[in-house]
Amino acid sequence: MNGVWSALSGLGDQLAAHVLLSAAAIALGIVVALPLAIWASRSEKVARISLAFASLVQTIPALALLALFFPILLSLRSVFGEGLPTLGFLPALLALALYALLPILRNAVTAQANLDPGVIEAAHGVGMGFRQRLWLVEAPLSTPYIMAGIRTAAVWTIGAATLATTIGQKSLGDPIFAGLQTQNWALVLAGCIASAGLALLADTILGTIERGFRDRRRSLWLGGLVAVALGLGAALFAQFGGEDEDAVVIGAKGFSEQYILARLIGQRLEEEGFAVEYRDGLGSAVAHSAAASGEVDIYVDYTGTIWANQMKREDNLPREEMYEQIAEWETANTGMHVLGRLGFENAYGLAVARERARTYGLGSIEDLARVAPQLTVGGDPEFFERPEWIAVRDAYGLRFAERRNFSPTFMYNALRSGEADVIGAYTSDGRIEADKLIILDDPRGAFPNYDAVLLLSPSAGRNEGIIAALEPLIGAIDVGAMREANYSVDREEDKLSFEEAARQLAERAGL
Repeated sequence: MNGVWSALSGLGDQLAAHVLLSAAAIALGIVVALPLAIWASRSEKVARISLAFASLVQTIPALALLALFFPILLSLRSVFGEGLPTLGFLPALLALALYALLPILRNAVTAQANLDPGVIEAAHGVGMGFRQRLWLVEAPLSTPYIMAGIRTAAVWTIGAATLATTIGQKSLGDPIFAGLQTQNWALVLAGCIASAGLALLADTILGTIERGFRDRRRSLWLGGLVAVALGLGAALFAQFGGEDEDAVVIGAKGFSEQYILARLIGQRLEEEGFAVEYRDGLGSAVAHSAAASGEVDIYVDYTGTIWANQMKREDNLPREEMYEQIAEWETANTGMHVLGRLGFENAYGLAVARERARTYGLGSIEDLARVAPQLTVGGDPEFFERPEWIAVRDAYGLRFAERRNFSPTFMYNALRSGEADVIGAYTSDGRIEADKLIILDDPRGAFPNYDAVLLLSPSAGRNEGIIAALEPLIGAIDVGAMREANYSVDREEDKLSFEEAARQLAERAGL
């Protein structure tokens, strides 16, 4: 439990960001839902359409809804200009506000529909106009029911906000995703406890406000509002009180190696006096688009990923030629600067346990194709949608009995437990040697090269100070050092933090 309390004590920034994001989303949901509810109470058609839309939104998984706003906002830049944020707070706010809409809207419409007709008639009888009836009669009677909907929306929103990590917004999802990746259950528990505690606290405060309105006790609802204001004020101070607006934003995809390399880059920049900020857990496409648009200043990508996913190339060139074409393409098409290769390759490869390889006589992917219909293949969440997998599958005619998705860490557990027979592994992962796995040969060269490269956004690529701080990284990290660093955070005992692993990696690389 000491590890959990220690992790909890370090979640101040994430908690503040989570509070502000959730509060803003709930507030936006209220601002949209209440006028819509008033309109819906006077039009059956509007009520039917608005409630159907809000219900439809609820059928979309929160993670998908969050992810969808990234391309939507990116396309809107042609209308609102390049300054429109596409990552972080804005897309998370819009998605979560939509998610909060249904309970508030439904309760508000129900409250309006069930007002005592006699009361409304009496208000008409004494000559009240629309606004007078709304503020003096309907609002006081409906408020307790509306507050019940807001309470439900608050709990939903605070829980769903943990997923905002995947689109670059700091939240209590940061420790949860990082902990799941490295099987650091203290981090996972800390994130869950903080999120659940925040939801319970919000529900209690909003319940006090609801009870105050219901019982006509000003001290209760006014005290609840003061508590909300104080909480938001504290979160604002914690989030922005000493923040450097010129911080260099470092992006990282959702696996251990990326977290470590991001901290390594951040530590070097901090040594040169730069303030840094991290955006972790990004998908490949989101990370690349975010850097191209300036939402992220620096991140590490891989030549094969850019070649297949961004450039849509299906051929497989020699390493040097591929790298040169990628650097030229990025400059011409995205304005990004490819600073150089870090010195190691993290390729995709199909991995099997040594015992399974002996049983089936597996040494190459060609051997695997013969027995694939008897086996289950596992991969990370994006592996089976990537062009590289499709190229390998078609090149060797791979047809497996079953295909399963796992988080990058749980892929290896699945191989050990027998839930998968083959996985799409990362060749720089320390668990390959630790788990006695074999990477099958690729005699047809279907997998491209995956040299780790350092990419800078158009603005960061013009910053001589950033370039000077990061140039020593180029060619400095060999695959052995990277495997050791990865395993230091992924192993089950004596885990290092990403920061500690980055410092050790820097020492081994002589930086």
